[in-house]
Amino acid sequence: MDVRAAPKTGVDLEGNKLKEERENSASQFPNSLPDANLGIAERAVSAVGAAFISAIIVNPLDVAKTRLQAQAAGVPYQNQHGAASLEANKILPPLRSPQSHNHPVAGHESVLSLGSSRYKGTIDVFYKVIHQEGFPRLWRGTFASLALAVPSVGIYLPCYDVFRNYMEGFTEQNAPHMMPYVPLVAGSVARTLAVVGCYPVDLAKTRMQAFTDTHAGAKPPGVLKTLIEVVSPVTSANNFEKLKNYRNLWTGIGAQLARDVPFSAICWATIEPIRRSLLRLVGHEPTAATILGANFSAAFVAGSVAAAVTCPLDVARTRRQIEKDLTRQMRMTTKQTLVEIWRDGGLKGLFTGLGPRVARAGPSTAIVVSFYEVVKYAFHHRHAIQ
Repeated sequence: MDVRAAPKTGVDLEGNKLKEERENSASQFPNSLPDANLGIAERAVSAVGAAFISAIIVNPLDVAKTRLQAQAAGVPYQNQHGAASLEANKILPPLRSPQSHNHPVAGHESVLSLGSSRYKGTIDVFYKVIHQEGFPRLWRGTFASLALAVPSVGIYLPCYDVFRNYMEGFTEQNAPHMMPYVPLVAGSVARTLAVVGCYPVDLAKTRMQAFTDTHAGAKPPGVLKTLIEVVSPVTSANNFEKLKNYRNLWTGIGAQLARDVPFSAICWATIEPIRRSLLRLVGHEPTAATILGANFSAAFVAGSVAAAVTCPLDVARTRRQIEKDLTRQMRMTTKQTLVEIWRDGGLKGLFTGLGPRVARAGPSTAIVVSFYEVVKYAFHHRHAIQ
């Protein structure tokens, strides 16, 4: 019996074309790991371990970056063999005033006029902190970093995975040509959730790293005490005023979002194609070693690039977080802060701390992403065996 194929209709041709587009898109952007069967708890455990290791390793670079940016904003640092230069508990006068550009904080001119008292770069920060405050002070704010990184990354990376997997499935079915933009959108949304939820601890970390101690040898305030000082800078019997002070816990969150959301978007939009290309080069089923290498390499490049691009926003965020004048604190915006930084220091001012920021972000992003993916791989391998 002669059976002839029925002629293809326009609908069939269109369906085949759409199917072909989806297959091409899926091959171009395959998942780095078949991790869809992992639960939120397993993803969170992977993220927490990655955050813990990264926070401890790169904290000295975070201290150096914050000190350089705070100094540019007017925070005075002096030789601290005797008394320290600034009391972290005290309300500061405005760090910069419109009437006095490129001048130090009022009352500290003699401190900043000493050339040897100013930080000249990352290595100089390390040298002076070690000799004046002690080697352990390079890990100032580590507990705050851990208190921030553990919940923040624990929210951020699992949410990114969930959003990316869902968006890729939806986009593959409806708009295959939009697949390259999925990591960008998923990273931005996940980072926004993490920043809003964990911002007060980040505020405490920045203040702990920026300000030195009142007396040599005195125990510096911890995370809780720093946050209490932010909420209650002035004693007030008015409950409404006390309630309003809780707004201070989110001082500078606009600058933080303006920095972190673009950073995350650039980072994931760079990581995904690089690591998938590297994994495709391997050609066989990925192993722990290939996953570690591909993710570390991709994340190192992505973190360094994203950190360099968003450095001006990081400078603005630091300046807003260390501002202790209540009136300025409430009135400052990210745009005004960037204009002020440009007026005071020009392009150099906008990229203050670029070196330690890039030196920190590259390894930090690489450690977090590669550790996270390797632990996820271990969980997936265990599920496969079971």
